[in-house]
Amino acid sequence: MPTIRPFRALRYSREQVADLSAVVAPPYDVIGPERHGRLLARDPRNVVRLDLPEEVAGDPPDERYRRAARTLSTWRTDGTLHRDPRLALYPYEQAYRVPGTDRMATRRGVFARVVLEPFGPDAGIRAHERTLAEPREDRYRLLRATGVNTSPVVGIGQDAIGRVAAWLREISATAPVAELVDDDEVQHRLWIAPVGEDEAGDVTVRDVCERIGAAPITLADGHHRYETALRYADERRRGPVLEEAPAWAEILMLILEPIEGALTVLPTHRVLLGLEPAAVTNLVARLPELFDVEQPVSADALRAAFGAGAEAPGGEGRFGLWTRDGGAILRARRGAFAPWLPAGGSAVRRLDVTLASVAIERLAGIDPGAVAEGRIAFTMSAAEAIAWVDEGSAPTGSQPAAVALLLDPTPAAEIVAVAAEGDVMPQKSTYIYPKALTGLVINPLE
Repeated sequence: MPTIRPFRALRYSREQVADLSAVVAPPYDVIGPERHGRLLARDPRNVVRLDLPEEVAGDPPDERYRRAARTLSTWRTDGTLHRDPRLALYPYEQAYRVPGTDRMATRRGVFARVVLEPFGPDAGIRAHERTLAEPREDRYRLLRATGVNTSPVVGIGQDAIGRVAAWLREISATAPVAELVDDDEVQHRLWIAPVGEDEAGDVTVRDVCERIGAAPITLADGHHRYETALRYADERRRGPVLEEAPAWAEILMLILEPIEGALTVLPTHRVLLGLEPAAVTNLVARLPELFDVEQPVSADALRAAFGAGAEAPGGEGRFGLWTRDGGAILRARRGAFAPWLPAGGSAVRRLDVTLASVAIERLAGIDPGAVAEGRIAFTMSAAEAIAWVDEGSAPTGSQPAAVALLLDPTPAAEIVAVAAEGDVMPQKSTYIYPKALTGLVINPLE
């Protein structure tokens, strides 16, 4: 079972930083070049200088990571960042509009330290996503240089009794220590539940840690950072270990409680690139091999059925297809897919994203090797996917978009089910919204 611990976070000093919205940032992996530039220009103390340090012309190798470490040291010395005096848990709330709808949602969880465990069938921390070497190496070099977790991984916890949910609701009725609205109009609120101020509070913190740690936690976001932390901890163990519970053997995690912290998962549509017209015609002609096909279907109908505001539950084997010759709605005939499904448990084999991967390889000849070479582009927007095809855009380089395969979102329960069976999903299976902010709490590994 996972071990959950309070910690002393580094946080921006409100005396030094009046507007938190100017210094926080999304996680590094959703920041494109344009947004990166805006964040750098917004405030010289923006956390992006620590979490996604700028590459400067003429830099020697790894200089940007060393620059992040120097910046962190300066901010700790000049008071930009201060370390909280007591161990604490940090309850956190996000209130947001579900993209493409008028529906408001609220998600609550708690920032804590979690003791690192290698993944495995009996581990307390379970993965659902396959990672890539390049971002793992980037995060490792940054962690080694700075010695802090600048942004949290996100885990789905369990508490069958409901004590954690009740505690989060009670906390949310009190005044937060930090509050802001980000660029996506998501409202973020943060509280502190300290250890050592009174006995009742200490009992509550212990109980919350025990309740969250009573069942395995499934990683929802941040697999690259988690695997990086495992590598860093293994490296540190090769030297003398002077502490019984070293901080470098733990990681900053936002643990979402399943009642108060329900996930919003957005779909990730696939756009096939570089297919010649004859290949597109052949793909469409072969659709009945795997699907029941409804056509013709207009672009407007597909945007309505698979757009961000669609209320489809997902997991039902329904897809949209768009080419420059028109559209279709596809419903998978699961028996037809059976010979081609990958090894693994029933959860990963029934995923829509697994069916999509099989269909793309069987009907378009785009196998995992071709995917790695950039033959598929990904977007959360059905409208954008359709537009790329209509315009012949080249979203990843030089190959034009030819076919859009639109998906429903992966249900959150399927993420947990895949991880529980020890499997991992295909890449780009889930997009968790909204992202946990970087910079609200920083975890020093000391």
